[in-house]
Amino acid sequence: MSVIAINTYAETENFDYARAGTLPANWTAGVTGGGTPRWTIEADPTAPSKPNVLKQRGTGTFPWCVKNGVAIADGIVEVKFKPISGREDQAGGLVWRWKGGDNYYVARANALENNVSLYYTEKGSRKTIKYVDAPVPGNVWHTLRVEFIGKRIEVMLDGKTYIQLDDGHITGPGAVGVWTKADSVTAFDDFGYGAFSTK
Repeated sequence: MSVIAINTYAETENFDYARAGTLPANWTAGVTGGGTPRWTIEADPTAPSKPNVLKQRGTGTFPWCVKNGVAIADGIVEVKFKPISGREDQAGGLVWRWKGGDNYYVARANALENNVSLYYTEKGSRKTIKYVDAPVPGNVWHTLRVEFIGKRIEVMLDGKTYIQLDDGHITGPGAVGVWTKADSVTAFDDFGYGAFSTK
């Protein structure tokens, strides 16, 4: 993808101006499957950009939180995340080409399994595209980044590319956001996104 120019981020969201205990303005939260996810702004002294983070501390099959008013077909999405706890899972993820809570791509890193994985969700069913082993220590901030153009998808964790492949299950523009699984308690900060341009 190095031949493609990247526009500057349309926005980088650090959640520092949102009110604690609420969902940030212009974001929508929900869950694929069932459960009761709880996405809120909280203060975190370890935040990469202090003082606030967006944290998911409820439970659900696949909780998600997406930025409203965004429609990107080819571009980039990136976030810093810290997997804090969870008996079943300790995951932090990104979604893109999000058409709704039942149709989107997701890349996630898992501190319990020490891997990075790529999925597509279609009609509410998550399908695995690829798993790759990767070190994901818990209670540490990581950077997860996805670049996508056409069928090409690259997933990077902490500056290293772990997944690079072609997949065409979900096409066209969609929203971007963050994602967790099951009982993961995960903090997110410095969420950025932008569109690719060939100009």
